Amino acid sequence: MKIYLSADKDGFDLKEVVKAYLIENDFNVVDLAETPAEDFVESANNLAAKITEDETSAGILIDAYGAGSFMAATKHKGIVVAEISEEWSANMTRRHNNARVISIGSEIVGEGLAKSIVKAFADSEYDGGRHQIRVDMLDAMC
Repeated sequence: MKIYLSADKDGFDLKEVVKAYLIENDFNVVDLAETPAEDFVESANNLAAKITEDETSAGILIDAYGAGSFMAATKHKGIVVAEISEEWSANMTRRHNNARVISIGSEIVGEGLAKSIVKAFADSEYDGGRHQIRVDMLDAMC
């Protein structure tokens, strides 16, 4: 699975940590923010466009608190995103909600926890089945 990363200026340093961790663990990473986006809206829009084009991919957005990236990414049809600050939610939102994008706040989550979160997210797969009804309902809202 290809994982797209994007960050604004507040999330850039943590994005670099996450990027190195994912590459060290043999994930296919595409960095959309070699230089940080000026704001989280730009960052989220860039990532959402790539995720929409590549339906087998996932994405990670990082800004100061995660909320701004979350709000911007949810405006895109077909993108299920969750604001995450711990591992269990990263796993379950992927498994039950088919979240293909998570947002993380660099002012909330430290480096060690960020690595654990992205690992839980990247290692999880969508369970499908009964959960698809909610995913369809979410998508219909856009």
